[in-house]
Amino acid sequence: MTVGPQRIVIVGGGTAGWMSAAALARLLPSRVSLQLIESEQIGTVGVGEATIPHIRYFNALLGIDEREFIRATQATYKLAIEFVGWGRETSRYLHPFSAFGGDIDGIDFHHYWLRTRDEWPELNLDAFSLAAQAARLGRFAPPPEHSEFGYGYAFHLDASRYAGYLRAYAEQRGVTRTEGRIQSVIPRESDGGVAALTLESGERIEGDLFIDCSGFRSLLLGQTLGVPFNSWKHWLPCDRAVAIASGALSEPPSFTRSTATTTGWQWRIPLQERTGNGQVYDSRSISDDEACAQLIGSLNGAPQSDPNLIRFEAGARARSWDKNVIAIGLSSGFLEPLESTSIYLIQMAIFKLVEFFPNSESGAVGREAFNRWMSLEYERVRDFIILHYHLNQREDSEFWQDCAHMSVPEGLQRKIALFKESAAIEFYDQGLFAPPSWLAVYLGQGLNPEAIDPRVAQQPIASLKGPLEQLANHLNRTAQALPLHREVLARGGVAPSAAAPMSLYGGRYG
Repeated sequence: MTVGPQRIVIVGGGTAGWMSAAALARLLPSRVSLQLIESEQIGTVGVGEATIPHIRYFNALLGIDEREFIRATQATYKLAIEFVGWGRETSRYLHPFSAFGGDIDGIDFHHYWLRTRDEWPELNLDAFSLAAQAARLGRFAPPPEHSEFGYGYAFHLDASRYAGYLRAYAEQRGVTRTEGRIQSVIPRESDGGVAALTLESGERIEGDLFIDCSGFRSLLLGQTLGVPFNSWKHWLPCDRAVAIASGALSEPPSFTRSTATTTGWQWRIPLQERTGNGQVYDSRSISDDEACAQLIGSLNGAPQSDPNLIRFEAGARARSWDKNVIAIGLSSGFLEPLESTSIYLIQMAIFKLVEFFPNSESGAVGREAFNRWMSLEYERVRDFIILHYHLNQREDSEFWQDCAHMSVPEGLQRKIALFKESAAIEFYDQGLFAPPSWLAVYLGQGLNPEAIDPRVAQQPIASLKGPLEQLANHLNRTAQALPLHREVLARGGVAPSAAAPMSLYGGRYG
């Protein structure tokens, strides 16, 4: 039976809460009435402030002007993630938001590059990515429309400002915000779901659907409904992070930096007004005080904030949607921000909720489809993050040696074995990371394949060098012609190209 507008109650603000409120108000205006409950007394985590290109699709669906967004969030542009010390202590590579080169005769470009690598090591893989070239040169522009060598881009942003921006957006579209702390949860008699919430003020708030954006507490899905948490700590042992802000960089790079330490890794995220810094670590290997001191010692300038210590455990709830409660964000699961995926996972949950929005009291089939989809999203991001830890040859600490020798999920082991044997990259339709992303990490971390496509292996090396050099030089000249990133920011950002934003489920970045 079709029902009228459903009362949606969102528990918690922050990025997850206000993204949910803004998107539902925009996409389902006649189907929902929205109320968001948050308390100024409860802080938000804000582990990472880096994003991936899919955020552009979210903003575009909401009708958000990109230059206005840049100003409101003090954002900078992002073309890649740089990984320092992840393969060996001295290694350094980029994971750009682009493919490398282009397919030749239906064969992936990297087979041709691998054929020539030993003869001409100066032609590194980054030379064949326009995004990587521009990132290394400190340059940025939106990709030209219909370019053969396109790329995606994302942002480094102030997550608190973004949440505030979306709050104003949502309230203008009828979302009601209620200030207060939840005192109790009243169960629904029919199935044990949630019927209402009571606040410390005594106010009772009833709803049809409840979106749990309460963070690590998982107040509704975890604490109230008892949906179990599946820990992935045996694969992802880091369980602490400390975050500190420092001054803005005079030349903000158009990439995020991740630097491995002996017990985890550090992030550096350049914003317009400051730099976000953090250290993720295994508390069994280093104390909180030691990690904080290590992070402060690595800063480019003086700290501008007190250290913010965050405790976490990698993993996800067995279900993200149970009865009439949908968990979005940290209340559903947590994966460290190594590949800037937290906002993406929020975004995916919102869009799948819209797609499977219940038309009846039960909505059981859509609920199960939502849970299957989100479980797969979390697991595939999980495996990609495990890949970084597992493919290391560091010998400087027990932490890294344990990661190198640990048993990994079967699907990930199969993908690694396939690339090592034949340089082939297993592709899947659903999931965030496409073949160019896997390629960047495989090769960046030092996984060298034993063979390449036999059609390429039989070609004379000398016949390949000229075309590869010509392509690399073309991409370098194109990157050199782009404006400097800092100049673009000084002008308030640039209007994106006329091309439509990337598809939400599109394979490659760009």
